[in-house]
Amino acid sequence: MDLFSNSESVKSEPLASRMRPRTLDEYVGQEHILGKGRLLRRAIQKDQLSSVIFYGPPGTGKTTLARVIANTTKSYFATLNAVLAGVKELEAEINQAKERKDLYGIRTILFVDEVHRWNKRQQDALLPWVENGTVILIGATTENPYFEVNAALVSRSRIFQLKKLTDKDLFDIAEATIKDESRGYGKYDVCFEEGALEHLVKVSNGDARSLLNAMELAIETTGNFPPKEGAKIFITKETAEESIQKKAVLYDKEGDYHFDVISAFIKSLRGSDVDAALYWLAKMVNAGEDSRFIFRRMMILASEDVGMADPFALTFVTSCAEAFDRIGLPEGRFHLAHAAIYLATTKKSNTTLGFFDALSDVENERDDDVPNHLKDPSRDKEGFNHGEGYLYPHSYKDHWVAQQYLPSSLLGKIYYKPTGIGYEGEIRDSVVFRRQAQLESISADESEEVLTWSPGDKKRNLFLERAMAGRSAELKSSTETLFSAVKIKRHDNALILNASSGLMLYPVMKMNPEGLTVCHVRKNDERDVISHFCSELEELTRPEILVSPKTENVFSMLEEGLKFSLIASRNILSRLKDGENILKEIKKRLETDGIFLLMQALPSQSSRLSDFIDEPQLKKEILKAEEKIYSSSELTCWDEKDLENLVSAYFPSSEYMKKENTEKRKLTEAMLSSWWDKSYSRYLSEDIRESYIRSLSEKLVDYKTITLLVRSNLNKQSKETDDAWLKVLAKTK
Repeated sequence: MDLFSNSESVKSEPLASRMRPRTLDEYVGQEHILGKGRLLRRAIQKDQLSSVIFYGPPGTGKTTLARVIANTTKSYFATLNAVLAGVKELEAEINQAKERKDLYGIRTILFVDEVHRWNKRQQDALLPWVENGTVILIGATTENPYFEVNAALVSRSRIFQLKKLTDKDLFDIAEATIKDESRGYGKYDVCFEEGALEHLVKVSNGDARSLLNAMELAIETTGNFPPKEGAKIFITKETAEESIQKKAVLYDKEGDYHFDVISAFIKSLRGSDVDAALYWLAKMVNAGEDSRFIFRRMMILASEDVGMADPFALTFVTSCAEAFDRIGLPEGRFHLAHAAIYLATTKKSNTTLGFFDALSDVENERDDDVPNHLKDPSRDKEGFNHGEGYLYPHSYKDHWVAQQYLPSSLLGKIYYKPTGIGYEGEIRDSVVFRRQAQLESISADESEEVLTWSPGDKKRNLFLERAMAGRSAELKSSTETLFSAVKIKRHDNALILNASSGLMLYPVMKMNPEGLTVCHVRKNDERDVISHFCSELEELTRPEILVSPKTENVFSMLEEGLKFSLIASRNILSRLKDGENILKEIKKRLETDGIFLLMQALPSQSSRLSDFIDEPQLKKEILKAEEKIYSSSELTCWDEKDLENLVSAYFPSSEYMKKENTEKRKLTEAMLSSWWDKSYSRYLSEDIRESYIRSLSEKLVDYKTITLLVRSNLNKQSKETDDAWLKVLAKTK
């Protein structure tokens, strides 16, 4: 069966069928999943589609999108309608798909329309073939797949929700229909009375099929249709009103509206709107909804959305449900209302969702072993030190002691994040303190089991030395401060400039799993590090990595017209004279409501070598040299105010925060020699070099770094140049 087969005469097809888009460029609407850079668009363009389910109201383009994929893919595209096809037809398609894969290496994409209409047996018959890759499933459904589609199928598919089309989308579709000569009414002069087309769009309520059906009826019943080419067809408002009827929305316990109402009820409880919660509860009770179903949903909410903010909530709702079972209707409605009012008015927290993060790690982990000190000592303690080093909590004050409980590969992993609300507000400080104390207490080697011995790993030791020096912790702290309160949508695009080893990249990728993340690095080895850490991700979800020594060259490497909701950067304005061009390009690439973040080191305010010299005469000589070095170099001849003036010239709506970090740093002879050769030798005689090296070599110092954190947006009209920035420009040039 082919849902997309062409009839002998296109003219005999309904208008809605004739006007189906054939390519992504013709597709209108659903920008949140098909806009430039979006995951689904990239998957279709690269022909790397995995199993997906399209879910949305009628007329939003689910079947049409499948048709676009059929026109684009090199895979064999097969179709079934779940209303008409059963297990027999499915098995026939599966057998053909296996044959194509085994004999020709061609994969099969199977489109199943109305997939929710299949029963559990039919859906189970499809599952193993989706799981082993024999077929790639594209399912389309108007019902919520989490309720109506086999959970195993859902877990192996990406869910893309198609929203009702906007009025602008419908106007675009109507305009394309009127102009298209081969499929629409472009051969005629079709005009609408003021308000007529607007009425069709309004009543269609986001349904493109309803709009096109109404247009077809209005146009083809006006006069003698078809008229001569070029003839005028005038659609009055009255004709438009007659051609479309608004349907009454009824409460159907078996339909999607049933789930919409319970969804509205749950979201009202979650949103603490007690009046709305009582309204939607009354709507369900009046329609005869099963009260036990309502109580079950409230019990789920008591743990999912109230949780540890009010641990008593679940007990309260359970008590109301038990009372209802004893009393029944109609008096039992008091207990429904009682539970709903309690849940709507109590404090909320969804931290129990941390369990599912842990579950995901368990499902995806690579055989992480139990830490050695947590193992059962009764069997192998003598040979393998099992249980060695375990600290018994009850032997310590407050019945707690800091030690490692997570597998080594998950050290520092956080699943439970207590809010400051309700009961969680009381326990939050102790949870955070214990978590930090545990991390501080754990050494890298204490949980290793005695199995083999190997020489020291030079690279690993170097990493541990850097980590113990505290640099990564300080940078992480600055990054967290910069990103605090920054939110982007899951499908938004993001650009990271000078990502280095990925400090800013990973928090961004958590925020936009369905969007595009473009990552700029300056060196190939930085690219290799990020590629290694992202190699386990699906290809479509990996960041796009661009290598360029100069930041200003990155923008010409981007796709034309591609914009970003977030552009985050680190040390991209070190040469302030280049900042003008960089900020111009950032502004062009930022969405209207986008955010620009910058973490910029201020070398002129950070520690200098003279700070660590004790000998007065040598200190004096070094200070003189540093005055010349810092005033002449384009990397250091500017200060915090100069940077603020530059950024404000392009982003007047900016916030600035100066952050001071101090770290222990050992000054090695190699480092000192490098600094001497590059800078100090220009202003100091060679005979001072020996004193300089002797005074500082192998010295452990408290090195201070000053960083300016900048958060900007386009809320206010920016001024391209102002007097303050012109002075900075003259100074740095």
